Amino acid sequence: MSSVVQPCARCGARWAVQGAPMHWCPRCRGVLLSPGKVDAPAAQRNYRWVARRPDHRSRRGETTTTPAPLGPTPRYTQTPHWGLLDPPPAPAETTPRPLRGIAAARDLWLASTALAFVLAGIAEYGRYLILLQNRTRLIPGWLLWISDATVLVFGILAPLLALATALSLVAWLIEARTSAFAARGRRDPRRRWSLILGSLVPGVNLIWPGVFLTELLGPDPDPRALRAVRLWWAAWVFSGVLLVAATVWRDAGTLQAEADGVSFTAFTDLCAAAFAVLTLWTVRLLEGRDLRGAPRSAQRWVMAADPAEVVIAPVEPGASIAGQDEPEHADSDASDENTHQEVVAK
Repeated sequence: MSSVVQPCARCGARWAVQGAPMHWCPRCRGVLLSPGKVDAPAAQRNYRWVARRPDHRSRRGETTTTPAPLGPTPRYTQTPHWGLLDPPPAPAETTPRPLRGIAAARDLWLASTALAFVLAGIAEYGRYLILLQNRTRLIPGWLLWISDATVLVFGILAPLLALATALSLVAWLIEARTSAFAARGRRDPRRRWSLILGSLVPGVNLIWPGVFLTELLGPDPDPRALRAVRLWWAAWVFSGVLLVAATVWRDAGTLQAEADGVSFTAFTDLCAAAFAVLTLWTVRLLEGRDLRGAPRSAQRWVMAADPAEVVIAPVEPGASIAGQDEPEHADSDASDENTHQEVVAK
């Protein structure tokens, strides 16, 4: 027996060294210490013996402390707020846009302007009828007072409402152009003062509003929106011509010309009311709505298909069976007659 052994650090077994030293214990797969002589003195050994109780392995996991009672099952009186927080992203700070509040009252101003011009036209036509009646009879003073009051009130109120409507429309134009160019990733190339002056300065405002609206539609405009803008542009120029003609006509020298001027003024008032309605329809069309403000739904025309032709005629069981039974009976009668004739012949 070899006098050189390798003790196991885990189970304490000693294995004789037969050749090259081993690294792992064949019994417990523990680590083997370096080889040493069996009878080597304690000072020269690479290990030392420790006295332990036989049950030291089972007592190793025991603890001296006793577990505390579990107590009642924990519960929550409200939704727990602990854990990973996932707050929603904070809304982006929007710059104040004072023109948006002015543009929001655009539809109300347009409707009020249209109503005021309709009433102004009715008042002018009422005065014209009074002038016609005054050729042959006297007119009561109270009727003249009512006519003058209505013409004066609506003659002042309608232009003031038209001016307020023009301001709200300019504000809407600026906001709409800002949003449209921002959606394309660009900035409005025209400054605000150029939009305001081009829309409000008399004479110049007959040309530039149509240009501004055409630029609002973009490089690839909707054909329907483009036709609406062109129609509005032509009506706007026609309204300007009517305004100049009505102003010149009022300075006529003869009574008949003045009476005709009253009638023409009433006509221009009604045209102004119609133009206000046309403007309301145009701006709502550019926003994708109809005249009543409801979202405009797209129409799709589908080609109607012709009805399917019947290739096989419908089967009629009763007629076909009856038609088949008659030939069978006829054949049976003919066969009986032939048989009878053959028997007689024999």
